[in-house]
Amino acid sequence: MLETVQTRRAFLRRATALAAGLGTAAYGASGASAMASDEAFPHSAGSERISIKLPADACDCHMHIYDDRFPWAPGAKLLHPPATVAMYRRLQQRLGTSRNVVVTPSAYGTDNRCTLDALEQLGASARGVAVLDTGVSDAELARLDKAGIRGLRFNLAIGSVTSAAMIEPLARRVAHLGWHMQVNMSNDELLANRDMLSRLPVPVVFDHFARIPLQDSASHPVYAFVVGLMQDKRAYIKLSGAYLASKAGAPAYGDVAPLARALISAAPTQVLWGSDWPHPTEKHKPDDALLLNLMAEWAGSAEQLKALLADNPARLYRF
Repeated sequence: MLETVQTRRAFLRRATALAAGLGTAAYGASGASAMASDEAFPHSAGSERISIKLPADACDCHMHIYDDRFPWAPGAKLLHPPATVAMYRRLQQRLGTSRNVVVTPSAYGTDNRCTLDALEQLGASARGVAVLDTGVSDAELARLDKAGIRGLRFNLAIGSVTSAAMIEPLARRVAHLGWHMQVNMSNDELLANRDMLSRLPVPVVFDHFARIPLQDSASHPVYAFVVGLMQDKRAYIKLSGAYLASKAGAPAYGDVAPLARALISAAPTQVLWGSDWPHPTEKHKPDDALLLNLMAEWAGSAEQLKALLADNPARLYRF
């Protein structure tokens, strides 16, 4: 236990040193030793505040709300205890983020009421990504756009009520709204659909590092495909869920770092960050402050961190 605490503190010291070296009006040290006293942060390990000051309008581009006022979809598998707007606001206070993107989780199927309720509570600082099938009406699409929805998610890696065959027809229907298609696919399914994804009339957003394998990632065909779309300004990638593929684990997720830095270097205007709170795949919740500090290390400069956390999200989600 002592070794774990010392490792975490050492990581925070490194992040603080980086912040001090990068210190600008947009990015500076804010006291790595600041603690959250006895306050608990639901579905998030640790209590330390982040060791950096974030740029204005920093956005968490991937998080979920679970509220037991809304029923699960029939046959839903990835269920989660309540993770409400009130709980998430406490995490925002800990992290210092001010904007967020609520993504409808698979547990609700194509029922987006929980996400829409969250957007109403959060107001102008939030946007949403919905889950829909091809039976949706044009009037419903217009209503969702007015409510703050900016894209559709196809979470096919864990099974879904939607399918890859629905992506292109829906993309054509929402192109005039300025939406995007967000995908979470296995490597094989991503490559099988690369022609379709390449010709979409809207941007593609890849979840969770696009599930690019960490070993030999730069030589993997998924990496080449994803980076090619990013460099053509046709796609974005979310550096979210570092814990999903990492074997090295917390606090530094060292085996993820080379891929993260390569993606940022390859297309810095096409990279986003998301907490993946409340981390529905994880029994033992990660430390969100450490994850955000890690993002700052990957970014490497105040200018790049501002792009990843503020400028890129503002462009994609139309804040």
